[in-house]
Amino acid sequence: MSHFGRFLLCFILISLNAFSQKEQKSSFQVVPLGIKGGIDEKNLSAYLLAPTDTKDFICLDAGTVNAGIEKAIQNKVFKVSTSEVLRKYIKGYLISHAHLDHVSGLIINSPADSSKTVYATQKCMEMMENHYFNDQTWANFGDKGPGFPLKKYHFQTLNLGEEIPLSHTSMTVKAFPLSHVNPFESTAFLVKNGDTYALYLGDTGPDAVEKSDKLNALWTAVAPLVKNKQLKGIFIEVSFPNEQPDQFLFGHLTPNYLMKELHVLEDLAGKGTLNNFKVIITHLKPPAKNIIKIKEQLKTQNDLGLNIIYPEQGKKFEL
Repeated sequence: MSHFGRFLLCFILISLNAFSQKEQKSSFQVVPLGIKGGIDEKNLSAYLLAPTDTKDFICLDAGTVNAGIEKAIQNKVFKVSTSEVLRKYIKGYLISHAHLDHVSGLIINSPADSSKTVYATQKCMEMMENHYFNDQTWANFGDKGPGFPLKKYHFQTLNLGEEIPLSHTSMTVKAFPLSHVNPFESTAFLVKNGDTYALYLGDTGPDAVEKSDKLNALWTAVAPLVKNKQLKGIFIEVSFPNEQPDQFLFGHLTPNYLMKELHVLEDLAGKGTLNNFKVIITHLKPPAKNIIKIKEQLKTQNDLGLNIIYPEQGKKFEL
C-alpha cells in the first residue's frame, strides 16, 4: 500500500472512530439514591437525573435521599457535603405516586432542604397534601394545602400529557398515567434534554392484569423516540419473580410481564429497535433469593437483545 493510501486509510478510521464516539455521547447522568422496593428504608426508590456535565439534578421519586447521597459521596460521585448536594444540586422532585417507599425521603429531609419545586399529578399531590404535609402528620412545607403552609416547597401539579420546564434545569417533563392496582394511579415521566429523552416509570402493573391500556398508550407515545434513537433509556420496575401469582402482584411487574410489555413497544417502534437499548431495572423487592431469581429470569427471557442495567446505590452511570 502506498504512503498516500496508508494516510487515507488512517484518516478514514480516525473519522469513523470520532463519528462513533459522537454518536455514543451520553445525554444524561444518573445517580441512584435508592434502588429497591420493600423493607430496606435506607435504599428505596430515588434516582437523581441531570444533563451530562451539569449539577442540575431532578430527583425521580424520593424514597431514600440522605442515605443515598452519603453513599454517593463515599463512592466519590460528589465531592461536597451531603447538605450541599441536598440543598444545591437537587433542583426539584418528580413524585410518581404517594406510597411511602417513594416519598419518605422527601418528607424526612424537608426541614433540612432548600426551597424548590415538587412536581406530581393532581391525585398524587392531593394525597401528599392531605396525608403528609398537613400540619398533623408533618409540617406543611408546601405553598398550599392544610394548616399553615411554610412555603419552602412549591407544589406544582402536572397536567397529564403536557410538557413543562423543570425549574433551574435545561430539562422538561411530560407526565403519563400508569395503573398501580387499578384504579390507583402512578405516573411515568418523560424527561427531555435537548433532543434526547429518558423515561422513568413509577410502580406499574401490566395492562393485562390491571385491565388497563395505560402502558400501551405510553408505548405508543414513546415508540417514535425509540425508532429515532432519541430515547436513551427506560427506568422500569420488576418487583417479583415469575412465580408470583397475578392476584398477588399488587400493581407490579414480573420478568415475564416486563418482556411482554417491551415486545409491545418493539412492535410499535419496529423490529430490532430495542437491540442494545438500555433498560434500567428498578424496585427489586427482597428477599435476596427473589432478586437473584428475577435477574436469572430476565437474562433467560431477554430475546430482544436489551442492555439490562441493574443500578447500584450511590454509583453513577450515564445514558
